Amino acid sequence: MAERFTATYRIETPESPQAAAEAMAGEQSASTFVDVPGQTDDLQRRHGATVVDVTELETTTEPTLPGVDADADEYTRATVQIGYPLDNLGVSVPQLRTTVAGNVFEMQPLSGVRLMDIDVPAAYGSACPTPQFGISGTRDLIDVHDRPIVGTIVKPSVGLSPGETASLVETLVEAGVDFIKDDELIADPPYSRFEERVEAVMSVINEHESETGKRVMYAFNVTGDVDEMRRRHDVVRDAGGSCVMVSLNSVGLAGVLALRRHSDLPIHGHRNGWGALSRCPSLGFEYTAYQKLWRLAGVDHLHVNGIRNKFTESDESVVASARAVQRPIPGDDGALPVFSSGQWAGQAHDTYEALGNVDLMYLAGGGIMGHPDGPAGGVDALKQGWEAAMAGVSLAEYATDHAALRRSMEAFGDDE
Repeated sequence: MAERFTATYRIETPESPQAAAEAMAGEQSASTFVDVPGQTDDLQRRHGATVVDVTELETTTEPTLPGVDADADEYTRATVQIGYPLDNLGVSVPQLRTTVAGNVFEMQPLSGVRLMDIDVPAAYGSACPTPQFGISGTRDLIDVHDRPIVGTIVKPSVGLSPGETASLVETLVEAGVDFIKDDELIADPPYSRFEERVEAVMSVINEHESETGKRVMYAFNVTGDVDEMRRRHDVVRDAGGSCVMVSLNSVGLAGVLALRRHSDLPIHGHRNGWGALSRCPSLGFEYTAYQKLWRLAGVDHLHVNGIRNKFTESDESVVASARAVQRPIPGDDGALPVFSSGQWAGQAHDTYEALGNVDLMYLAGGGIMGHPDGPAGGVDALKQGWEAAMAGVSLAEYATDHAALRRSMEAFGDDE
């Protein structure tokens, strides 16, 4: 039999899970709802997907999603695994997504369907671009190796002119931050043209490096059409910049692939819009599967939310996402998870204990800029919080002789 790879789903159905899984396999491969010329046994053998495993879970008396038999007495939930012939798609990341996450979401027999994971074919490891820098390459560029990369986001999200942005960046680099990024809401608006913002910001960063020797990484948001992204990447590179950011769901896999094949810089992947794909637990994607597609396309840094974040995601989901991003797949030894959303020093212990390592970006907006002693105090507090976590010392104890951390705890509340 030709090489196959598997995808795992969690489904809900008024039918038998086995029958529903077989319908999924047919829909996403060689079958149609009626017999057609050319649909031979040999073709089905070579190109038909197969049901590898069905594990029934619990039942419910109400369908989660509309569009199915609402009069059924019972709806069964199950985990199903389907094997797909690699020959059906070859090595194509967009076609990989189409195969494992296409029409299956609209199938009538399913009152719930969520893609949980993808067993990435080994052939993709050598043929796909995958991250160019990843964890170690990003650390080398920033020259931070023994702790999390501490960063922040330009706030306010919108409205700052290039000059105002550069002024804020000057404050932040002097505060000792490692990484700064554009907000996802700004790319090339009339009040802050991309080229002007890059020139203003890089003037500050380059001067800071010449004076201190410290290179701060700034992720400029290049989101746009393919030609725009390539052009903006070149503007950043030529100005001495070291990172570009892209809104993954806005430009799609083809857009990211085009940028990665052109890029000389790390790609910082922002997942805005992720909630639409994930918030219903019976529909969409598990991040374990989702992040693999973007890593195959070449993204170096991937947002995973944060512990006790300001959004709806649970801490367990955040940690599972970060572990998945760090876990090797074919052609990629691991990408850099980016923790953000309501983060300050108070979450450092739990993050470190749950993840077990410091190979991450830890971004705080208000946690840095809202510190009572200003951004310098905020950066120091984050670093001190992580020092305490790595040393196994409580925040309260460490704060007794670390003023920035103590002031941060007074301002934001002790999360321990």
